[in-house]
Amino acid sequence: MRTIDKRLTAKLASVLVKRAPTLTLPYDMRCKSRFAATLDSGEEVGVVLPRGTILREGDMLVADDGGLVRVVAAAQSVLRVRAHDRLTLTRAAYHLGNRHTPVEVDVDELKLEADPVLEDMLKRLGALVERAELSFQPESGAYGRHLGGGHKHGHDETFAEDYALAQRVFDEHHGHAHSHDHGHSHDHAHAHDHDCGHDHAHCDGHAHDHSHEHR
Repeated sequence: MRTIDKRLTAKLASVLVKRAPTLTLPYDMRCKSRFAATLDSGEEVGVVLPRGTILREGDMLVADDGGLVRVVAAAQSVLRVRAHDRLTLTRAAYHLGNRHTPVEVDVDELKLEADPVLEDMLKRLGALVERAELSFQPESGAYGRHLGGGHKHGHDETFAEDYALAQRVFDEHHGHAHSHDHGHSHDHAHAHDHDCGHDHAHCDGHAHDHSHEHR
C-alpha cells in the first residue's frame, strides 16, 4: 500500500494536475494528518502528513513512490446563511466565531457544517438559513483555541440582546452553558481560598496565644 506523505506547494503544469488520481474527502477528514483512505480509483492508501495539516480543494499530494494525488472537497451537509441586511449577517458571523465554529465566508453568505443548535440560534438572530449538500472550505484559523484574551463583548443594546439570545439558545439545548465567566470565577475562588488559608493560619495563631493567656 502506498503512503502519501507530502503536500506540494509549487505550482504544477495543468496536464499533471488533471492526470493525477483524486482523493475525495469531507472537511473533518481533511483536518486529520494520519488516516487510511481510498482514492477515487479504488486504490487504498495511507496518509501520513505533518500534524496540523488541513487539506483544501485542489491540493496536490505526493506518495512515497513519487506519484501525485489531487484532493477534492466532498459535498456534505452544510448550512448556507444569508440575511436581508449586512448587519444581521455580520452579527451571525460574530456569534459563530464566538463559539469557534469553522465558517466559510463569501461575499453575501456564510457556510458551516450542519448543526441543529447553530441553525436554531441563527434563525432566532434573524438570519436566513438553508440546508444544502455542498463542499465546505472554511477560513483558515486555530479553531477551538481562545485567541486574543478570550471573547469580546459589545456595549450597545442591540448587541446585548442578540448575545443573550444566542446564549439562551445554547442553554436550552445543553443546559447551563459554560462561559468565560466560569474561568474568571474560578480565578476569584482560587484567590479567595489562598487568602483564607493565610487568614486561618493567622487566626489560629491568635487563638493559641489566647489559650496560653487564660492558663
